Amino acid sequence: MKKFKKFYIEITNVCNLACSFCPETRRASEFMKIETFNNILEGIKPHTEYIYFHIKGEPLLHPNIDKFLELSYEKGFKVNITTNGTLINKVKDKLLKASALRQINFSLHSFDGNDMNINKEDYIKNIIEFTKEALESTNMLISFRLWNLDEDNVTNLQREINRNILDVIENDFNLPYKIEEKVVPGRGIKIKDRLYLNQDHQFQWPDLKNENEDREGFCYGLRNQVGILVDGTVVPCCLDGEGIVNLGNIHKNSFTQIIEGERANRLVNGFSKRELVEELCRKCGYRQRFNV
Repeated sequence: MKKFKKFYIEITNVCNLACSFCPETRRASEFMKIETFNNILEGIKPHTEYIYFHIKGEPLLHPNIDKFLELSYEKGFKVNITTNGTLINKVKDKLLKASALRQINFSLHSFDGNDMNINKEDYIKNIIEFTKEALESTNMLISFRLWNLDEDNVTNLQREINRNILDVIENDFNLPYKIEEKVVPGRGIKIKDRLYLNQDHQFQWPDLKNENEDREGFCYGLRNQVGILVDGTVVPCCLDGEGIVNLGNIHKNSFTQIIEGERANRLVNGFSKRELVEELCRKCGYRQRFNV
């Protein structure tokens, strides 16, 4: 029986932002129904303990986020959420009392990827206030993400953009050092107990239109991670936001049948031999991080 460390469930593909670094989905807008979510949890029980509300869309937009978290807890799952953080004040009470919630990842680079109608200081302040309350009243893990570095580490402009955010974090948590002096791209630093910051380079999303194409390489797709889109399509990783590598649909077949199917096995066996059998995988910038 295959077990996955990361099981991504896209509870909605609707987002309140249009980030420059995140391709907008071409799929029809949809919010997952509770019945569908319940069926998914029943079907994946043997395969994971951890689920991630993430692929495309902003999970905190879902009107039933609290019910999804309650259902996850009832069925024994621990939940991780990745969010742009703009809605944190609207849903913080629901999140703080959610026993299933293990970790929240705040994509702080979302702010500068948009033309927002809110003040940047207020945006960061709201996230930090929630973080402090969560660290004090729950066992939740919090991760701040700045995945916007360029290939030369950081340009002067990018350094200035990030410095504004890092200044606030350093001051609010009374850090005796500059984060830039400690952090290494691709590796997080511990700010305090259960609070981390991670900086990394911006990557190229997989797209069939990308010019770069590799024939050889490796990935953890279907090895330690898998995803289900809001319409029930099973995909090998969290970056196949359009369902290009469609392994099957949980509305038609069981999850177990899908991941033991021909296309899924061909993909996994290919990675084992460092062969990229799917065209989308050949045109994925993130996968290149594993080519070591």
